[in-house]
Amino acid sequence: MTDTGSGAALGVGALFDAVADDYDQSGVDFFAPIATGLVDQLDPAAGERAVDLGCGRGAATILIARAIGATGSVVGLDLSDGMLAHAREAMDREGLVADLRVADASEPALPEGEFNVVASSLVLFFLPNPAAALARWVRLLAPDGRIGLATFGKQDPVWTSVDREFGPWLPPAMRDPRVMGPQSPFGSDEGMEQLLTEAGATDVETTTLRLPVRFGTLARWEAFSRGTGQRAMWANVPPAEVTGVRSRAAAHFDGAHTAEGEIEVWQDIRYTLGRAARV
Repeated sequence: MTDTGSGAALGVGALFDAVADDYDQSGVDFFAPIATGLVDQLDPAAGERAVDLGCGRGAATILIARAIGATGSVVGLDLSDGMLAHAREAMDREGLVADLRVADASEPALPEGEFNVVASSLVLFFLPNPAAALARWVRLLAPDGRIGLATFGKQDPVWTSVDREFGPWLPPAMRDPRVMGPQSPFGSDEGMEQLLTEAGATDVETTTLRLPVRFGTLARWEAFSRGTGQRAMWANVPPAEVTGVRSRAAAHFDGAHTAEGEIEVWQDIRYTLGRAARV
């Protein structure tokens, strides 16, 4: 990895160490259903070997470990030791076993051709060179292996408007990968399919899940966003501007209330799936 890549990796690791205790703890169902959808698509079976790249607190890792059982094995890699600590606790509570390691998903030090299942949920767009990383991931697949990636698709326009309120203070490196220009593969199904195909996968296809995201209240939305990678957005807002961002967000969310008066938006989740090249 280049120096730039290493710096980016360290920055992402530090960010998720900072949010590890709060990550996915706001009461908003978001990361768990995304992971469930990915694992359902990959359909791991008893006895298989799997790896979860950028496993975080283990939302997908736990589901994979349940499916493969004691005769299988699962490795989980993440840059954040804080996130892995929570993953270990969750695995221990369920009596599950996984090999959880602090490691950079860009360059996984894992044997090629060994894994029936390669999973990665909401990770690829954080990497400095997604195409190179994905080519390495595909090489991990056994001859019968399959790979699944979860990335973001279309988003509720209300939520997009809220996120734009952070725009004046958002560094270029933190901008949404879907809007980084027409060259970005993350902006379309076709872009992601091409990325995975060029990485060496075959039988590439896309499945989309429209996920309802019920924040309920403005306070819960803020707790949710501060407990994810979006904490970095908040960190760049000058203290004198925070109240204004919050009030403008509330105005946008006025158009996204349910009959019960709760804030609800939607997010499309794109699952890009492929298989090892046939030999």
